[in-house]
Amino acid sequence: MVTDHIRYDLLVQEALRSVVKRVLETVERNGLPGEHHCFISFRTDAPGVQMSPALRQRFPREMSIILQHQFFGLKVGDTAFDVGLHFGGIPERLHIPFDAIMQYGDPSVGFQLSFPSDEDDEEEMLAAEETETGDDEMSPAPAPVKLAETPPPAPRGAASEPTLLPAKAAPAKPNRAPREPAPRDEAPADAKVVSIDAFRKK
Repeated sequence: MVTDHIRYDLLVQEALRSVVKRVLETVERNGLPGEHHCFISFRTDAPGVQMSPALRQRFPREMSIILQHQFFGLKVGDTAFDVGLHFGGIPERLHIPFDAIMQYGDPSVGFQLSFPSDEDDEEEMLAAEETETGDDEMSPAPAPVKLAETPPPAPRGAASEPTLLPAKAAPAKPNRAPREPAPRDEAPADAKVVSIDAFRKK
């Protein structure tokens, strides 16, 4: 896997965050036209986020706000924006860095942007490192092949040990000489002997 040293993903994120910044600057100057409204989800535990202790206790990790009718004091800076909202009739002021934004959308026109968090970036980097490590280092060694010394287990439902029955003598067949059994330690001439080494992974 080729490593992206330029980090095009970060450049794209920066460009998309600038879109959010320009939209909020337009809203700051002219307000929201028509049915447009801004849906913003952000990390409350991100560096630079400022909010009241009561709101931080209610939203310790992330929070979503909508800028449509009842917001006030919108101020857009180079790296963050400030906005006032009412929560349960109580006015609150938020300071939100653009880097803390996770999602931005304008539902009136079906527009939406998503930004991965730092945790997502760390997971992607770990996945990339594991991929670059290769199969030789990550895959476990194959288990050695072991020949079975006992016969296969009996089918389910059968007795654990077979029942031995007395053998019946077969009737003698006339005019035919008895055949001598082949010795056990000699293989047939055309038998193919396969070494266990053939099954081992090279």
